[in-house]
Amino acid sequence: MDKRTKGFTLIELLVVIAIIAILMAILMPTLNRAREQGRRAACLANLKQLTLAWLMYADENNGKIVNGTAGIDSSQATQGPYWCGKCWHDSYASGVSLDEDLQRQGIKAGALYSYIRDTGPYRCPTGTKGELLTYAAMDSVNGLYRTGTTTTVGGKMVGTRVGKTVVWLRRLDEIVSPGPAYRMVFIDEGWVTPDSYAVHYVQETWWDDAPVRHGDGVNVSMADGHTEYWKWRGTGTIKWGKLQQKAHSSNNRAPESEADHEDLHRLQIATWGRLGY
Repeated sequence: MDKRTKGFTLIELLVVIAIIAILMAILMPTLNRAREQGRRAACLANLKQLTLAWLMYADENNGKIVNGTAGIDSSQATQGPYWCGKCWHDSYASGVSLDEDLQRQGIKAGALYSYIRDTGPYRCPTGTKGELLTYAAMDSVNGLYRTGTTTTVGGKMVGTRVGKTVVWLRRLDEIVSPGPAYRMVFIDEGWVTPDSYAVHYVQETWWDDAPVRHGDGVNVSMADGHTEYWKWRGTGTIKWGKLQQKAHSSNNRAPESEADHEDLHRLQIATWGRLGY
């Protein structure tokens, strides 16, 4: 009598494979969302650590805000120690990264490192590969003093204070109108930058494009120490943010839709405390 081991038929195997494929198609988006939420949470935790260190530095230095640039040598940069030293290659805009050991040296040379004692919080888990610094301070928090952020069209000087609002901050006690919960300190750019994150004050155009991170949004921190996730609303905001990446070649690009305008206004107000136009 022929005793053969009974196995699966080809049709049965195909059915099993099809069921597995269907289950994977159902589960993978959920798993990807869960993984992204975890990365977003880790990024927010990093920003919180950096911002608490930023606050502690000011507390120990008579309220003075640390230099918001990241190791750039410029006559426009504010006096005082950089919050983070040089972590960028001279050809960073072309995608060239500095050696990682040199990046670690740059981070440790920064004024905030003594409060953190770890290079990990300087990088978002989804940041550019090979770059250990992917966060930037805002121009307004003692960052790079740029032409265009403090003068109006026509040459009329606005200065660093408009009414009760101090536009370009040098001290914690200047953050009063609006208060610390509404003034941005750090933003998750996703790559290394030599200076601070630039956004126009006196005109309704982008300077640096919007960082598009974590599901078409961005993580930010505020001067009271809390962090937020912002979801960009404008399709133009998202499109140009993804296209430009670290080159930021569009500079004076105007918003393309009402939602794009809302994105820009929100960022400008959180940066400068008010609109300058």
